[in-house]
Amino acid sequence: VDSRFLWRRALPRQVRVRRTYRGDITQKGYEKKRSKLIGAYLPQPPRVDQALPQERRAPVTPSSASRYHRRRSSGSRDERYRSDVHTEAVQAALAKHKERKMAVPMPSKRRSLVVQTSMDAYTPPDTSSGSEDEGSVQGDSQGTPTSSQGSINMEHWISQAIHGSTTSTTSSSSTQSGGSGAAHRLADVMAQTHIENHSAPPDVTTYTSEHSIQVERPQGSTGSRTAPKYGNAELMETGDGVPVSSRVSAKIQQLVNTLKRPKRPPLREFFVDDFEELLEVQQPDPNQPKPEGAQMLAMRGEQLGVVTNWPPSLEAALQRWGTISPKAPCLTTMDTNGKPLYILTYGKLWTRSMKVAYSILHKLGTKQEPMVRPGDRVALVFPNNDPAAFMAAFYGCLLAEVVPVPIEVPLTRKDAGSQQIGFLLGSCGVTVALTSDACHKGLPKSPTGEIPQFKGWPKLLWFVTESKHLSKPPRDWFPHIKDANNDTAYIEYKTCKDGSVLGVTVTRTALLTHCQALTQACGYTEGGVPDPDSWGPCVMNMMHVISIPYSLMKVNPLSWIQKVCQYKAKVACVKSRDMHWALVAHRDQRDINLSSLRMLIVADGANPWSISSCDAFLNVFQSKGLRQEVICPCASSPEALTVAIRRPTDDSNQPPGRGVLSMHGLTYGVIRVDSEEKLSVLTVQDVGLVMPGAIMCSVKPDGVPQLCRTDEVGELCVCAAATGTSYYGLSGMTKNTFEVFPMTSSGAPISEYPFIRTGLLGFVGPGGLVFVVGKMDGLMVVSGRRHNADDIVATALAVEPMKFVYRGRIAVFSVTVLHDERIVIVAEQRPDSTEEDSFQWMSRVLQAIDSIHQVGVYCLALVPANTLPKTPLGGIHLSETKQLFLEGSLHPCNVLMCPHTCVTNLPKPRQKQPEIGPASVMVGNLVSGKRIAQASGRDLGQIEDNDQARKFLFLSEVLQWRAQTTPDHVLYTLLNCRGAIANSLTCVQLHKRAEKIAVMLMERGHLQDGDHVALVYPPGIDLIAAFYGCLYAGCVPITVRPPHPQNIATTLPTVKMIVEVSRSACLMTTQLICKLLRSREAAAAVDVRTWPLILDTDDLPKKRPAQICKPCNPDTLAYLDFSVSTTGMLAGVKMSHAATSAFCRSIKLQCELYPSREVAICLDPYCGLGFVLWCLCSVYAGHQSILIPPSELEANPALWLLAVSQYKVRDTFCSYSVMELCTKGLGSQTESLKARGLDLSRVRTCVVVAEERPRIALTQSFSKLFKDLGLHPRAVSTSFGCRVNLAICLQGTSGPDPTTVYVDMRALRHDRVRLVERGSPHSLPLMESGKILPGVRIIIANPETKGPLGDSHLGEIWVHSAHNASGYFTIYGDESLQSDHFNSRLSFGDTQTIWARTGYLGFLRRTELTDANGERHDALYVVGALDEAMELRGMRYHPIDIETSVIRAHKSVTECAVFTWTNLLVVVVELDGSEQEALDLVPLVTNVVLEEHYLIVGVVVVVDIGVIPINSRGEKQRMHLRDGFLADQLDPIYVAYNM
Repeated sequence: VDSRFLWRRALPRQVRVRRTYRGDITQKGYEKKRSKLIGAYLPQPPRVDQALPQERRAPVTPSSASRYHRRRSSGSRDERYRSDVHTEAVQAALAKHKERKMAVPMPSKRRSLVVQTSMDAYTPPDTSSGSEDEGSVQGDSQGTPTSSQGSINMEHWISQAIHGSTTSTTSSSSTQSGGSGAAHRLADVMAQTHIENHSAPPDVTTYTSEHSIQVERPQGSTGSRTAPKYGNAELMETGDGVPVSSRVSAKIQQLVNTLKRPKRPPLREFFVDDFEELLEVQQPDPNQPKPEGAQMLAMRGEQLGVVTNWPPSLEAALQRWGTISPKAPCLTTMDTNGKPLYILTYGKLWTRSMKVAYSILHKLGTKQEPMVRPGDRVALVFPNNDPAAFMAAFYGCLLAEVVPVPIEVPLTRKDAGSQQIGFLLGSCGVTVALTSDACHKGLPKSPTGEIPQFKGWPKLLWFVTESKHLSKPPRDWFPHIKDANNDTAYIEYKTCKDGSVLGVTVTRTALLTHCQALTQACGYTEGGVPDPDSWGPCVMNMMHVISIPYSLMKVNPLSWIQKVCQYKAKVACVKSRDMHWALVAHRDQRDINLSSLRMLIVADGANPWSISSCDAFLNVFQSKGLRQEVICPCASSPEALTVAIRRPTDDSNQPPGRGVLSMHGLTYGVIRVDSEEKLSVLTVQDVGLVMPGAIMCSVKPDGVPQLCRTDEVGELCVCAAATGTSYYGLSGMTKNTFEVFPMTSSGAPISEYPFIRTGLLGFVGPGGLVFVVGKMDGLMVVSGRRHNADDIVATALAVEPMKFVYRGRIAVFSVTVLHDERIVIVAEQRPDSTEEDSFQWMSRVLQAIDSIHQVGVYCLALVPANTLPKTPLGGIHLSETKQLFLEGSLHPCNVLMCPHTCVTNLPKPRQKQPEIGPASVMVGNLVSGKRIAQASGRDLGQIEDNDQARKFLFLSEVLQWRAQTTPDHVLYTLLNCRGAIANSLTCVQLHKRAEKIAVMLMERGHLQDGDHVALVYPPGIDLIAAFYGCLYAGCVPITVRPPHPQNIATTLPTVKMIVEVSRSACLMTTQLICKLLRSREAAAAVDVRTWPLILDTDDLPKKRPAQICKPCNPDTLAYLDFSVSTTGMLAGVKMSHAATSAFCRSIKLQCELYPSREVAICLDPYCGLGFVLWCLCSVYAGHQSILIPPSELEANPALWLLAVSQYKVRDTFCSYSVMELCTKGLGSQTESLKARGLDLSRVRTCVVVAEERPRIALTQSFSKLFKDLGLHPRAVSTSFGCRVNLAICLQGTSGPDPTTVYVDMRALRHDRVRLVERGSPHSLPLMESGKILPGVRIIIANPETKGPLGDSHLGEIWVHSAHNASGYFTIYGDESLQSDHFNSRLSFGDTQTIWARTGYLGFLRRTELTDANGERHDALYVVGALDEAMELRGMRYHPIDIETSVIRAHKSVTECAVFTWTNLLVVVVELDGSEQEALDLVPLVTNVVLEEHYLIVGVVVVVDIGVIPINSRGEKQRMHLRDGFLADQLDPIYVAYNM
């Protein structure tokens, strides 16, 4: 019987068909192949006969036997990766790349990260049975045929199949699909990849080798890939034109160079489509090979002969041999020293199986309620070094008519994949597990000695089947031995590609038929001695099996060969790995003689890469009596059991079938014999003929099961009695796999019997020989081409230095990103490898895979040795590895992403239309019935109110008037961090204080009318008094945030800059700050000798001024407002007296402020609306302002809300930072706050003061959180202001609630506004920025043409109002900017009105709601700053949208900022977690930006928390960040440059 089959019945799935990579060829073949491949790359000596180098080289290469010695003597385990032809193909491919290699920037990594991932992460491998690398991909690569006849005969067959046509297949061996060092593809030019027509004249864009574009390389970059040095990085300029010389900018320049490519021709149409960004669909290559053969015919195996004395069932056979010849040996097991440990005779097996059967049925549970009844499932848990116990238990189950489910021994509670095994046991209803004594002792136990329940497993009773635990059956009990029937005999588990575990059921008939078919195919006879490592259908034919455990093979790889000699075995069953190990360990042992072998069954012969092991093994052991025809590869699968096996022949002239197939053809599913000139070939050997009694055909792998053509690769399907019958309990999947009816091209089924899909990809070749080229599970379909994971592993393993990969542990799988599969390679690196090694190896792997498979690798990740999840036998658990990769918990120590080369289906870049004039746009809008986007607040002239303050032109007059009429009315109350009143000011107190400050300015400062005074105060009362003191003295105040005492070095220069830029003649402050400005720390940060006069207002003169200054003209300057914009520009704007009064009046009307009102303000009082509300509005409108400095909230986050509640405030203002602090800091305290009496039900308006798009997620979570404390969700709203107008919108008391709309993000990138339903894909929620203030007019204009836009367009917000600022205050006097921003006119339409440009993009929408005056309400939606919007691929992106996606990508990302640099998108993420997680973020960030925004990230920078700079308003300073990054000042944890 097929070895594999009885292994499977007899041992826990030790032998799982896994590919191994390895091999060698004959000396002559080796020489020939080597010279062919490498000849082109070896320097040819001039004027010497061509044959010479070859002759000269021949003697240098030692004979293959001595090559093995050399390999062995170096003593390292990894030497077995020494390679042959495939490696040379890989080396040759890499050599090609060297001609035009580009320097790719190496990722930067923080030192701590480098240290941790090298030695500390290395755990020595455990030596428990099979922990190491059973089934991990080992060895290296493919061999070439030694027999030329094989290939010729194959070639002849294929040409017959294609009606004698000799179409040469076009193999795109040029590297256009690049993962090469020259990752030569710009994101924009992705359309033409993979489908270049290579017979066309060479085009520079594809980098064909004849026209290789010369790229300058760093000096001294020799053939071997040296990593670039960055000492002399060239100077670059930042966005503001400041030169930056840094390592980072040099790396980015390198990266840009690797992506440069000629521009694509302009599109014929203006837009691909305005709204729908269509992903490109991969066009099939017109030159791709297509199958041309006739439709295949189903292949029949020979008749299953009926032998008279064949037993009617396996149990009957066991009974027969157990009683007739009980002394005959059935199984000999070996210990780790190679000594026979135990000989199980047929008699013992029979009696022990009887005992097991009796005990299962009668000794578990009670007599009335037995735990196990015939037909129930039980688990068999045995280690692979105890086959005797397993065998007895297996036959015991057959005799008791219960169904065994063999599984591996679970080593820990968290074994990879063990949860799914538990799920299978649960669904099979398993309650009893049979196990051996040793195994039972080794299972993890709880302190009480109980075996814990493994994760996801059902509750099990563990039953030991050793003789001493079993009871002898009574004399009258005898098992019921029936003929084989269709009851289930056993269930074998199989793990799918996605990690789920299925149970394949095998019936008793199938079991018996399978044994018969194997017996016939292999010609077994009674009493033969098959060999080690094999379970021949020993029971049926009374054979003797010698079992060699994996642990012995690890100690002595030659053990199986020695046992073949010792027992004169006729049959040996091995895996190619065992042959490979034997070669590595082989010294010229005199006593080896393999002439007794009739069959050497290669259990994983279906793995195309096993051919090299077979060839090399034959090469070495032919001299020891091994005959070529003895090697018998077989193919099997969990569903179809043994699919095909090569028959042993006595005719040594009949060479085995060979095929050297073009890998390029195989990716299209087409069989083309390669001329052997090309580098990318797959050499396959046949796995013999179809099994006796079976029919085989191959069908198309996807879609309807249609028969393949003769030259087409398909999934092999088998129709036979000896196969599995179903997936246990899964009828739907069973139908798709076990009940397939292959059809001809006309749609007729070829047979009335169902076929089974084997999961193997292959074809039936000449003479009915079956060839397997891969597994369905390893198939990856990348842009329409099929690649096999195993082939890619083989290529990666063949890359020098082969020793780099730790024990050959590489996982290859695909992930779906942007509607196509992308290849990911994860490898364990040796513990001693350096960063340089890693990066060099990675770049070479990319190049090799690109050359040989013509496919780009999306992500290559290296993890520390021994960290990938293992299968129970030590291989890599693929699906678990993929799961870790996708959820960001793989923790790689190196990552290289190449999205630019792989992602070829991005939408076409948008080409802007040649400018259509503003007039045509306007006419177009009118024609299509769209409103021109304009709106205004209430008209100030129309409003009749009894506003007493209106009669005064100046605020200073209003204050004097209030000091006379209501002297004791409290205007300001300042709270401290405990919520107590720290200070308060009445009208008269403020007036008197301001007078004293005015005297001080005139007498001590000797200031003139109109001089500028910098006010450097903490938020509070002093600031307000100083402001009005300046107005009384006729000076112009500038409020400046004081330096932070703990951070003088970074905060003081800003203070100094504002003081200088504003031309302040004097600086007023408190005593404390006064000392700070002159301190030693300050002197280290700035030049303290150049401060202007500093006045300390803590000691004021006692006298009043002679007169209070009254400005002559309302248009003169009242104060300067300085602020750092989000783009990092310091801009001061001039506010005239008229504008200031108009501003206060507008706010008073919008918020209905009167002296009886109280307003709580938790804002920074230094610029914008925050300053106006803190200092000016109370004086104008007379209401009481409760002042809460935001800095006090750090100590007491509830301060603001408690004050709002305590003072029964109806209107309150805050910033986003304050709102965020409350949401994060008070999230868990709402109950305790309620208990303290916090009540927010009186709040009518809670306005967030901002200069950005409303942060809808934050305002919503704030509303939800405090809803229980009485906060009405409608109360929360935002305002919007900017430099040219400090407040354009502000949600007042009357008027409709703020509205939210959902717009299509893709349309927005094209500057179009398209409303969609909530929750639709690509929808973006936008909240209205508050109501337009009275006296404000707004229009939306095109920032380029300055023409008015319609409702459905995104454009720049322009504003006209009495409180616009009157211009920038700068010492540079940049007049053009001034007039453009403050005095713009429309180019068409109303060209008279003077507008100020806000620099923000937004749109207007007329809503269904009505305003207070009964008109329909116009809502303004702010989308983002024009300066920050990024133009990529011809579209406009707003950083916040990309950042929102990135923050959602992984739980450890706390904050994110993006910016562009030379057309590359740079993403900076703050990591909240260990540095080991840094590299997990790179693929996730790249994926999410591709999926949601169709953009390729150029650089991912992982930094510590708090690195992204945020200004006082809580806005990110992306340009500061960009400059810091380019100047190399961020100290990042990791920087990944995506190629």
